[in-house]
Amino acid sequence: MHPARRSLRRVPCDLVGLFLLSAASLAFEVNLTRLFSVAQFYHFAFMTVSLALLGFGASGTFLSLVGGRVRRPERALASLAWGFALSAVGAYGLTQALPFDSFRVALDPGQWGILALHYLALALPFFCAGAATGLLLSLRRGRVGPTYAANLTGSAMGCLLAVVAPSRTGAEGMVLLTAALGGLSALLFARPRWPGALPQLLAAGGMLLAAFRPPPLLEIRLSPYKGLSYALQYPDHRLLLRAWNGISRVDVVESALIRSLPGQGLACRGQPPLQRALFVDGDDLSPITHASDPAELAPLTDCLLSALPYRLRPGARALVLDPRGGWDLWVALAQGARSVTAVEPNPLVVAAVRAQGAWAGNLYDRPDVTLFVEDGRAFLARAGPPHDVILLALSAPYHPVTSGAYSLAENYRYTVEGFVAAMRRLTDGGLLAVVRWAQSPPSEEVRAFALAIAAVERTGGDPARSLVALRSYNQVLILARRGPFTAPELAAIREFAAARSLDLAYAPDIRPEEANRYNVMPTPEHYRAFVGLMEAEDRARWLAEYPFDVAPPTDDRPFFGHFFRWRQVPEVLAMAGHIWQPFGGAGYLVPLALLGMAVVAAAALILLPLAGRKPGRPARGLPLRLAPFGFLGLAFMLVEIPLLQRFILFLGHPAYAMAGVLGALLVFSGLGSLLSARVSPGRALGGVVGVVVLYGLGTSLLSGPLLGLPFGARAAVTALGLAPLGVVMGMPFPRLLEALQERDPALVPWAWGVNGALSVVASVLAALMALSWGFRTVLMAGAAAYLGAWLTSAWAWRSPPSGAAGPPTR
Repeated sequence: MHPARRSLRRVPCDLVGLFLLSAASLAFEVNLTRLFSVAQFYHFAFMTVSLALLGFGASGTFLSLVGGRVRRPERALASLAWGFALSAVGAYGLTQALPFDSFRVALDPGQWGILALHYLALALPFFCAGAATGLLLSLRRGRVGPTYAANLTGSAMGCLLAVVAPSRTGAEGMVLLTAALGGLSALLFARPRWPGALPQLLAAGGMLLAAFRPPPLLEIRLSPYKGLSYALQYPDHRLLLRAWNGISRVDVVESALIRSLPGQGLACRGQPPLQRALFVDGDDLSPITHASDPAELAPLTDCLLSALPYRLRPGARALVLDPRGGWDLWVALAQGARSVTAVEPNPLVVAAVRAQGAWAGNLYDRPDVTLFVEDGRAFLARAGPPHDVILLALSAPYHPVTSGAYSLAENYRYTVEGFVAAMRRLTDGGLLAVVRWAQSPPSEEVRAFALAIAAVERTGGDPARSLVALRSYNQVLILARRGPFTAPELAAIREFAAARSLDLAYAPDIRPEEANRYNVMPTPEHYRAFVGLMEAEDRARWLAEYPFDVAPPTDDRPFFGHFFRWRQVPEVLAMAGHIWQPFGGAGYLVPLALLGMAVVAAAALILLPLAGRKPGRPARGLPLRLAPFGFLGLAFMLVEIPLLQRFILFLGHPAYAMAGVLGALLVFSGLGSLLSARVSPGRALGGVVGVVVLYGLGTSLLSGPLLGLPFGARAAVTALGLAPLGVVMGMPFPRLLEALQERDPALVPWAWGVNGALSVVASVLAALMALSWGFRTVLMAGAAAYLGAWLTSAWAWRSPPSGAAGPPTR
């Protein structure tokens, strides 16, 4: 057969192989977010994006150094595909055999070395996938668009797979499933004859089958500081349930030692009935209570902070957001609520509670409980009947504020817009009840109080007359009323607090001697903080001067658990090695260290190809020719990362946002790459700058009426709404790469590496920028980076390279 014809017949297999390998690498990337969230904490979920991009950047550097020494591309592609498969399993195994202890980083400097080792090992699978992609892009000259499209659409399919498959395989099985896809792609790249293909086919098939029954060796090794790790140490513990879906892992543990009753007053002496512990992602214990008749629980629930709103509103129509195991539902019913609406976003949590059946009183199936399985913000955004009491249930466990345990976690319930949405669903005189942990010095409770002030003001109320705060020894209750509290209500609140030894922290007519009476602290710090914030003439200045960042979060900057200020750094560093500082102190220093590692790695990846460059080759104009690809790497991630975080609100969960946003952007970027030949590089880049600016200005639409649509409609809006952005984002890279191929083909792998290396930096930088300045600012920075790519590309292609005959003709 003629070689050219054989090559043409092989093209579809190469593209299908690239499609499968891209799907495997993206599914592995998304799955790592789940593995990190369960094994460690949410801090490390975002790290997977930078891991992937580090691997892609290193692959470009490698290809640039190898140059034209790849003699048998088919064998190289197959080897890289198998390299992905084996390194994915091996790197995951390493993280389990040598776990990183995030709570000891300040006491044990060796933990930073382990973190760096994990970082490099987990980048290896993406290095193999990136090298295969870069090699194909180099080989298929003049056909960059279709090749890039196969890469992007395969990646989009991987996003979908990462959400759908875990309910069957679990996150551990997903590692083997992605490895099997890598093995199948190797077969398509190499197309060995039948006898030679059998061992590879058996290996890929074996991993595929094992994905649905993963061996115990691959079971996730939990951080010893997670709640589930403690529960599994109880001598009589029994694991009743463990299940996965696309967004979480849920465990239910039974033990006679499990008791959870936070918010009690000191005068309370009751003990809770038997309880089972429900854990989401190995943490956030929520009790499932052995009960059948709410009246039997009334003497016990009467001693809790959360009983107060029902005392003030007898026979209330209550709404409880995120009830998890259901304890707050029992409190509402036991305290006389006429009906309770429960809005639980995780269907697996509901299934776990229902699996306890009559033992747990068939709680979610009671006639006086109406269940909605959806995100609380989406529920509040829809028109519906008003409620007398709305409770934001406290589902997070206690963590000292200095740990920064939730610094990077987006929480759209605790934003100004979220509180306003809840206030607008109250009846006249209705109560929004917010329960937070009591910190010393006060932090999260002050931020919640600031949110309540902002929400009352935005709904036309007077916060000084519409807020009350009570404190037990470990929790704070904040009540925001739709309208001013009346004198009889304030008297009832004081009577309730005194009978249960609860401290008044704020009331419209509070007196200094009423604070810090029962749960005595060295100083009445909660009273001083709440009154100081309420009475401050310049509230913004008061917030700016507070030791922690307690300004009310917004949907553009929804990081309720981020209290870090730069002026804390000297104290954190001074205490390093002397006290226990989880996550390096204040939760900000671990990602900051990752940014430093990313910058060093990116610099090495960009500069290393200079060592392999032939002597005498002209270097004039080299930085300018590579600069557009670096700007594109920065720009793509500075747009993608804030959109991922912003769409968590719209789609209800980080996993859905990652799959939905990445999938939509990749599919339509693939379409854009196919259409890119029809558009000049300048027009493509100019178009994307304008579109990104428009999207940055329009992100507030995600908090409006569209949020109330059913989930399927919101998913469709996500796909269609991101389509124009995806198309224009997919055009510049293939157009610039084709232009580089025409002028200096040897630079193509290097450009691929520069693009990936700067993407590594941007992925971490975007997360840190969002913490400080919000998503809109990050999107505008992305638009500026696209503008940089536009300007540098226009300058770079303005004249032919040294020694060239002239500009290419088309």
